[in-house]
Amino acid sequence: MYSYLKGELVEVSEDTIVVEVNNIGYNIHIPAGMAGNFGGTGQTVKVYTYLHVKEERMELYGFLTRDGLTIFKLLLGVSGIGPKGALAVLAVMSPDDLRFAVLGEDVKAISKAPGIGSKTAKRLILELKDKLKLEDVLEQNMAAAAPEQANSLSGAKSEAVQALAALGYSPSEALKAVNSVEPSVDMAVEEILKCALKQMSFL
Repeated sequence: MYSYLKGELVEVSEDTIVVEVNNIGYNIHIPAGMAGNFGGTGQTVKVYTYLHVKEERMELYGFLTRDGLTIFKLLLGVSGIGPKGALAVLAVMSPDDLRFAVLGEDVKAISKAPGIGSKTAKRLILELKDKLKLEDVLEQNMAAAAPEQANSLSGAKSEAVQALAALGYSPSEALKAVNSVEPSVDMAVEEILKCALKQMSFL
């Protein structure tokens, strides 16, 4: 029903905000602890929203980015995870952190979310692994730096991650190290590997 709401931020609490649009105040649930990211009251904000309807109850959930909303919807598709569980995950992990954890099968990291035990975390990984791609993690930062080269750079980084995994590093470690490398339009896989290996000692 709503793609996003843009209006004045009039109220802020730990896990909800109120945005006034055309003299109507919309109460929006957000990941706990993220209120500060929306700015202070009186500011104009753009919030990407999801309307959850259950029986006679309707609730709005909001995120600063479309990517956050996309991941929230994916989490809702996991068996046993509702809106509160999905918000709990995004309260402790950014969308990219969750991608790293899912692709690296990091049950421990996902289990840190309140109400998400190891059993649910394993199910989350199982159900989302085929829906998340390595390129989703790599392309966003690269596209901003060099839009016309994003696809080729993503392919090179993907190969570098696979090479690190073959050397014995965990997928999660490999993803983080490669993603930390500053993109260059003419960067070869070998160069990315060298830079990533230097980063490993800082992870």
